[in-house]
This record gives sequence, C-alpha cells and structure tokens, in this order.
Amino acid sequence: YDSGRDGYIDLMELKLMMEKLGAPQTHLGLKNMIKEVDEDFDGKLSFREAVQIFHKAAAGELEEDSGLLTLAKLSEIDVSIEGVKGAKNFFEAKVQALSSASKFEAEIKAEQDERKREEEERKHRRAAFRELKSAFTQ
Repeated sequence: YDSGRDGYIDLMELKLMMEKLGAPQTHLGLKNMIKEVDEDFDGKLSFREAVQIFHKAAAGELEEDSGLLTLAKLSEIDVSIEGVKGAKNFFEAKVQALSSASKFEAEIKAEQDERKREEEERKHRRAAFRELKSAFTQ
C-alpha cells in the first residue's frame, strides 16, 4: 500500500488501504487512526508503528470502534483456519513483496549513482576545456 515507496503509509495510502480492505473510513477517522500509533508525530505510519497496531490489538488496547482494530482484524491470519501452509504462503508473499521493493530501491540507487558519475565527468571535461581555452586566449 506504500504507493510512494518511501517506507511510510500516509493518510491517502491508508485511505486506499482501508477502502480495498472493505472498511472505508472518514478523513477524521483516518487521522485518528494514524494519531493513535504515531510515535514520532510525523503524520504517517512507519513499519514499526504499523506493527504496533497488531501488538495493541493483541493486548486488547484498541477501542472496539477503532479503525485500527478493524484494520488489525482484517489483516490477521488465523493459523487454525488457514493452516500453517496458508500462513507460510502469506508471510512468504510479504517477504517477496519487500524483496521486490528492495530491488526497486537498488535500481533507483544505481541510477542516482550513474547520474552523479556523469555529472562529475561533465564537470571534469568543462574544467579541462577551460584550461585549454585559457592557453589559447593568452
């Protein structure tokens, strides 16, 4: 659901996620969901803060009408129903999704490094040209 690929779930991404899970929330409800677990007060959910949702749900610390409780219930896997193989497939799919995101990040990093290298090369050529030009203008 991290469409911005920044490692966070912002308000609009949370809105889309809740709609896809079949539990749409109001704008205020979404803000309250984030506020309830937003440890660093940045207005978005980090991975750690998202995991907190499930810890709080398991500990019974979420209010019954909380959107976070709804999210936790819609996202949980019951091994007794799904079986170990179903849970295994679920978590393997999560790992694969994270791996593909890491590959994407590596590609972006490689492109950025290539751009930096090209810019340095351009600067070097310009400096060499200026030096050569100064030899002819004297």
